[in-house]
Amino acid sequence: MKKYLVLGCMTMLLTSCMTAQEHAQQVNAAQGENLTVGKVQSQIRKGMSGAEVAEVLGSPNVVSTDENGREVWIYDKISTLRVVSASSGGLILGAAGAGGAVAGLGGGGFDSAAGASSTSQRTLTVIIKFDGNHKVRDYAYHSSSF
Repeated sequence: MKKYLVLGCMTMLLTSCMTAQEHAQQVNAAQGENLTVGKVQSQIRKGMSGAEVAEVLGSPNVVSTDENGREVWIYDKISTLRVVSASSGGLILGAAGAGGAVAGLGGGGFDSAAGASSTSQRTLTVIIKFDGNHKVRDYAYHSSSF
């Protein structure tokens, strides 16, 4: 019976812990974002209608007009990502008897912890300029990461 208990505890301990690097990889894999430089580069084209732009990028943050009264859309996205990942595990074998004495498998113990954290910020500004027929005449973008 003791063998099975030890084997079960060891199996659970070894399969339930992740390293800090594994936590960071798992968090990074789960990230996603709607507005990206790649999306602008690959999907926005001169001659597109405002409806097509809105379908790809969503609603703009700012709608304005230029000096000639033509519409200008501005997308301004700022994101802060704070990632914290931690795990800990432990194994204490034994049972407390009367008076608090440890009996059974010995009183050994084991404890470990791993974790990682990081903070980053990214900005993306996209400017879409329309002509008099509400078709994209020009667009520009600026991205930064720190």
